[in-house]
Amino acid sequence: MKKDIEYPTVTDVAIAVVKEEVDGEEGWAVYLLNLKEIEITGVLVSSKGYGKVDGEDVKTSVLRHFIDTVPAKSAARVEPIMENVFHLNNEYWVSFYVGELIHDKKFIFLPGTIDEAFFSTVPVLQKRGVLIA
Repeated sequence: MKKDIEYPTVTDVAIAVVKEEVDGEEGWAVYLLNLKEIEITGVLVSSKGYGKVDGEDVKTSVLRHFIDTVPAKSAARVEPIMENVFHLNNEYWVSFYVGELIHDKKFIFLPGTIDEAFFSTVPVLQKRGVLIA
């Protein structure tokens, strides 16, 4: 029965958007952070953007990324992100295993939140960016 399914609370996993240099060019990247003391496995990250522009609904393509293992206290680069979608809701739905138990959580960067005004030092990466835990 559906009521018998266990839905564990996700803690110590976060998504960050950081500004970084890649191949001599400045750009933006999305990272998954595992702040747990143990590894997470079978990680699936689904990303999409959506919102309204000039009264019209706008949606980006849905991208899916698989990461086999993210070791304890580490980060994995998920994807680059372009500045021209910062005015949209940028959603990252993360599913992963801790042992044999599946966890999932949705992280949403609201329009205008990916901005240097909201930067902090991102744990593990030690880079400046915006973090959602």
